[in-house]
Amino acid sequence: MAGKGRLAGWVRRRAEGAAGADVPDLRRDPLVRAATAAGFPVAPAAHPANYGCSCERIGCPIPAVHPVSPAWQTQASTDPDTLERWLGRDPLANFVTATGVGHDVLDVPAEAGRLAIERLIADGATLGPVALAGDRLLFFTATRGNPADEDEWWPCELDCHPETRDEHPGIRWHSRGSYVLLPPSRLPSGETVEWLTGHGLDLPLPDPLPVLDVLADACAQFSYEPEREPATWLR
Repeated sequence: MAGKGRLAGWVRRRAEGAAGADVPDLRRDPLVRAATAAGFPVAPAAHPANYGCSCERIGCPIPAVHPVSPAWQTQASTDPDTLERWLGRDPLANFVTATGVGHDVLDVPAEAGRLAIERLIADGATLGPVALAGDRLLFFTATRGNPADEDEWWPCELDCHPETRDEHPGIRWHSRGSYVLLPPSRLPSGETVEWLTGHGLDLPLPDPLPVLDVLADACAQFSYEPEREPATWLR
C-alpha cells in the first residue's frame, strides 16, 4: 500500500506540473533581468513539456534542465538587448547561468545546505544568494574560474560539469564549463527553482572557500562525502 501511495503521489505531481507547463510564470522576466544586472551571464534553456522536455529529443537524459543550444557557453550573455530577444522568443523557456565567469555555485543536498546556512549565520559569515532547486541548494559565490593570470587557475576534485553531475552526489562545484538553472525555472517534477527568502540577488558574492569548508562539514555529517581535509580537494 505504501508503494501505491508513493506512485500515486508521483503521478499527481507530474500531472500537476504538466497542467501548468504551458502557463508562463510572470516572475521569470524580472528575475532573469535581475540576474544579468548582477553580472550573471545567462542563456535560454529547455522547459517541461508533454511530461518530458521541450527539446523533443527522444529519451532526453536531463529533461527540462539543459540549455537550448549546444553553444551555450559562448552564447551566454548579460547584454540587455540579447536578453530581451530571448525572453520574447519563448515565454516558457527556463534560463541557465554559466558559471566560472562572474560567479561560481556550490551545489549540495538541501538537508546539508540548510544545516550549513544555520552554521554560517551563527558564525557571522558572509552568505550570498542561495537558491533551492528540487532537493539541492545552490550557493552562489565569487568565482575562481576567471583569473587575470591564466597560470593562477587551479582545478578542484569537486568541479562539476553537465556530463559529470551524477558523479558528485555530495558537493558539486560549478565553475568553468558548467551551469545551473536560475529562478524561477521549472523542473520536471512541477517544482520551480526559487531564491530562499532573505538570500536573493541583492547580497554580495562571498569567497567560495569559507563557504566550502562549512558545506563540506555539513555534507560529511549526512554522509554525502567522506570526512577529509578540504585542502586535499583544492590543489
